[in-house]
Amino acid sequence: MPSLEPNYPWMSYMQEFGANLRRTRLAAGMTQETVALRASISLFTYQKLEKGESNPGTPANPRLQTLLALSAVLGVDVQELVPDLDRWHDVAV
Repeated sequence: MPSLEPNYPWMSYMQEFGANLRRTRLAAGMTQETVALRASISLFTYQKLEKGESNPGTPANPRLQTLLALSAVLGVDVQELVPDLDRWHDVAV
């Protein structure tokens, strides 16, 4: 059942993205700092992406450039980081 929260389902989608990002980073044996440095983003920004939010209660909205940099640094396709769009589209409708 969809939530009545104002940012649903985007917040849930980005939290799943953050979990995917963290899982992939750990599997690659990298620290948050290493990934951020190699992706040319701040550690703070990277940490917020792993949480799935830009500010408390506000879902993250990373730039395409950031997504591509993270996938390159982690050695995975972007599709491995972003949740299944078809599944989330069905929830949003």
